[in-house]
Amino acid sequence: MKKKQQKQIPELAQLEAELARVKYRSRYRLVLRSTVYTLIVVAAIAVLVATIWMPVLQIYGSSMTPTLSEGDIVVSLKGSAFQRGDLVAFYLGNKILVKRCIAGPGQWVDIDDEGNVYVDGEQLDEPYLMEKALGDCNIELPYQVPDSRYFCMGDHRSTSVDSRNTAVGCVAEEQIVGKIVFRVWPLADFGVVD
Repeated sequence: MKKKQQKQIPELAQLEAELARVKYRSRYRLVLRSTVYTLIVVAAIAVLVATIWMPVLQIYGSSMTPTLSEGDIVVSLKGSAFQRGDLVAFYLGNKILVKRCIAGPGQWVDIDDEGNVYVDGEQLDEPYLMEKALGDCNIELPYQVPDSRYFCMGDHRSTSVDSRNTAVGCVAEEQIVGKIVFRVWPLADFGVVD
């Protein structure tokens, strides 16, 4: 005769431990799922804000040195009210350029051979420049900025191709991505951009 195998009945402590383990696993899954959903929602909101209101841009080239250097990452703020001295990002073809707003619609711009810039007959104080230069200028000076456009120049005047050249010209309002307001990289230069 075969010996009947006896089933062992678990003790109360073992049952309680197993129940606690199952409850812990269930809670862990709920917390993990909730955390993942929260991260997805936060990331989607961040992308939406960055795309619609505050585009994040990386600087390429040297046309804005010393204010901005190649590799800097900046945040721009969408809007339409730009003043003299503001840094603006704008589309030119399939590129985004960053330049400084020098004059607005209807204003007269003149640049002498030494690189001094005059707007409506008044010489600009440009403390952000390391050197002044006429640069790559093929427009007839003095120049009147057309309606709904802005005359923009790079801070590195000798190398920047900007509104002084017909290849770029004055920037139309619909080309503008936004005003550069904040630098987030490199961390050593983190802060408001002047």
